[in-house]
Amino acid sequence: MAENTTGAEQGGAQQQPAANPITIHTQYIKDLSFENPNAPESVALQEQPKINIDVDVEARTTQDQKLHEVTIKINVKADVAEKVAFIAELQYGAVVTLNVEEQHRLPVLMIEVPRLLFPYVRKIISDLTADGGFPPLMMQQIDFADLFRKKFAKQMDGQPAGNA
Repeated sequence: MAENTTGAEQGGAQQQPAANPITIHTQYIKDLSFENPNAPESVALQEQPKINIDVDVEARTTQDQKLHEVTIKINVKADVAEKVAFIAELQYGAVVTLNVEEQHRLPVLMIEVPRLLFPYVRKIISDLTADGGFPPLMMQQIDFADLFRKKFAKQMDGQPAGNA
């Protein structure tokens, strides 16, 4: 039979739990826009729209180097029969602190934090398109690691790429 023992019972000092590597202090909509330029005709169309989704992630560190802002930028354009059905733009941000080594900060900011924020982004876009008169757009999970690799490929080859 297994026993549950603590460090103190094993003769050692009780270990402190490790601090969370990511602490999200706040999340917010930084910018939100929805355009339905061809309504009411665009809402009445029964055709499946052609949807293009562009995603970007930006990160910046505050001057005191303690807080980081991560922003996910989503631009959605839907076309039906050569006309714009809708355009949705969202910038969703968070302020975080990190408890990771310096060499891991950029990947954590650009991959892990966006993964935590994405369910909120998906919900906002879904509600926005539904409130705009269209079926809710359910975005598929985004591979933020692949997005990071593509965004920083130039920097890894020795060329500068953006601020983070």
